Amino acid sequence: MSDSQSQPAHSPGTGDGPAEAAATLLLSGARLADGRTVDVRLGGGRIEAVGTAGSLAAHFSRVDLNGFLLLPAPAEPHAHSDTALTAFGPEGPVSYAAEDVQRRATEAALLQLGHGATALRSHVRIDDVRGLEPLEAALQTRRSLRGLAELSVVAVPRLLTGVAGADGLAMLRDAVKMGASVVGGCPDLDPDPAGYTEAVLEIAAEHGCAVDLHTDGDDPARLARLAAMSGGLRPGVVIGPCAGLSRLPREAVARAADQLAAAGVTVVCLPQGVCGMTDRQGTPPVRMLRAAGVRVAAGSGALRDISNPVGRGDPLEAAYLLASQAGLRPEDAYGAVSTAARDAMGLPEVRVEAGFPAELLAVRGERIAGVLSLAYSRIVIHRGRVVARTSAVREYCDSAAAVALDLPRQGRADGGP
Repeated sequence: MSDSQSQPAHSPGTGDGPAEAAATLLLSGARLADGRTVDVRLGGGRIEAVGTAGSLAAHFSRVDLNGFLLLPAPAEPHAHSDTALTAFGPEGPVSYAAEDVQRRATEAALLQLGHGATALRSHVRIDDVRGLEPLEAALQTRRSLRGLAELSVVAVPRLLTGVAGADGLAMLRDAVKMGASVVGGCPDLDPDPAGYTEAVLEIAAEHGCAVDLHTDGDDPARLARLAAMSGGLRPGVVIGPCAGLSRLPREAVARAADQLAAAGVTVVCLPQGVCGMTDRQGTPPVRMLRAAGVRVAAGSGALRDISNPVGRGDPLEAAYLLASQAGLRPEDAYGAVSTAARDAMGLPEVRVEAGFPAELLAVRGERIAGVLSLAYSRIVIHRGRVVARTSAVREYCDSAAAVALDLPRQGRADGGP
C-alpha cells in the first residue's frame, strides 16, 4: 500500500464529545515492535483488544496499517511554547501579548502533534516584565487543544530568593492557583540556587504539584543538595537538560547518578539542542545514568526560537540522536521519548495491549531502527481516534536497474512522472 493510496475512514477531528469517545476504531494489519502483525480495536479512549491480523471485526471506522509499525505515542516533556516560532518573526522585540503567545503555542503544539507527541509539557516564563499573561495564554491553549493533545504548563519564575525573589514567590503561587500543574524554574540563575530549589519544592509540596527544574548539572555539590531535598517528593521531580554532566569526571558523574537514582529524580535531556534557559549544548552521559538506575527521558527544547532557529520539535529525531550519538539501542532511544517521557510527566503507561490508553503512533516501516532513520509517514492517535496524519510519497523515474533487481517502488497509480 503506497501512502498516496492509504485513506483511513476515520479522519482527524477537533471534538471530544461522548459520541466520539464511545466510537470504535479498528487498526488492521499493524506491525508491532516484536514482529507480530495484528489488528487492534480501540474504544472509549483505550485499547479494547489485540488479535492476529484479520481476527477482529470493524463495527465502525477502520484504518489500514499494512506497512506501518504501531508504537506507543511519544510525549514531549520539555517544550517552550511561549517562545516557539519566534526566530524568524517580524522585526523588533518578541510580543508576549496573550493573543500572540496563544497563537504560537497552539501552532507549536500542533506541529509536535503531527510528529506524534500526543502529550506535551511546556515551560512558560513568568516575571515582573511579562507577568502572568503568557501563562494564561498557555492555559487557554491547553483548553483549546482538548481532544487533540494534552498540554501541561510549567510555571517558570526568574528569581525566588532575597528581596528580589519575593515577587517571584507570590507570582508562582498565583500561577498554581490559575492552573499551572507543574512548578519549575532555573536555580542556576538565582543568587542562591539551593534556596531557589527549596522554595520550589515547598510550593510543590504545598499544592501537590510536580517539579521540573532547569539545570546544567555541572556542579556535583549542587546536584547532591537537589537530590537530598527531592527524595520522596510526590508526584515527582524532573531536572534537565543536565548537559554539564558530560563535562564532569567520570567518578563525579557516577556519584551524582547514584544520588539522583536514590532520590527518584528523572533527567530529561535535549539531544536536538538547547532551550532558552540554558546556553550549554550537549547530552549528558545517558548510558551511565541509565546504568545507575536514573530514569532518562528526552525532549525537544527550543522550537525555532533564538536558542535553536532550526529546532524541529520532533521526538523521533531526539530518539534518532540518542541512538546515533549517545549509543543507545534504537528501542531504548525510542523508549526515552515515549515510555520514559510519559512517566516523567506523570502520565499512565502505554503498551499495545488490551486495557492500555489508546495513545499510539503508526509510522511507515518494519522496525524501530528503520523508522528512526526514515520516519516520514505517520498516523497519530489520541484517545482512540486519529488526530493527525502525515503522508509522504517518494517517486523515481523509470529505471532499468530497479526493474532488473525487482526493487520495491512507490508511485502514483498512473506510473509516476
